[in-house]
Amino acid sequence: MDETRFIQLISDHQGIIHKICRLYRDTAHDREDLFQEIVFQLWKSAPAFQGRSKFSSWIYRIALNTAITAFRKKAPDIRYMPVLSDRPDEPGGDEAAEQLWAALKQLNDADKALITLYLEDLSYREIAAITGITENNVGVKLNRVKSKIQQLLKR
Repeated sequence: MDETRFIQLISDHQGIIHKICRLYRDTAHDREDLFQEIVFQLWKSAPAFQGRSKFSSWIYRIALNTAITAFRKKAPDIRYMPVLSDRPDEPGGDEAAEQLWAALKQLNDADKALITLYLEDLSYREIAAITGITENNVGVKLNRVKSKIQQLLKR
């Protein structure tokens, strides 16, 4: 894949990367750093992409792995931080959306990954391919994650 094609594909799918960054980082500066690290990892991995899966699925896999790995390297800040928009040109969103983001940030890494993919309307099969778990396990885990989110939103 040449540089021009890579840049175009990243531009077309940058929303995926921004969502992952927002979920795994609290500050705009940290989200920018993670965004750059994800793009770097995608560029390094681009020669290995063989087109057997959708490009978006491949991005999710690299982005989630990078976010989780980078998150573990950095000491986590467990204090609640207000969630702000990733993009300066986007409004902060309504209160319900902000509450959902806050609840999602409280999930563990694996649950964050699952619910992110689910909210992107990926099928259980696609989620299983990205995460490496069975389709049945995706369904079971998603039900548990949804219950956790409902409990977090009731607080």
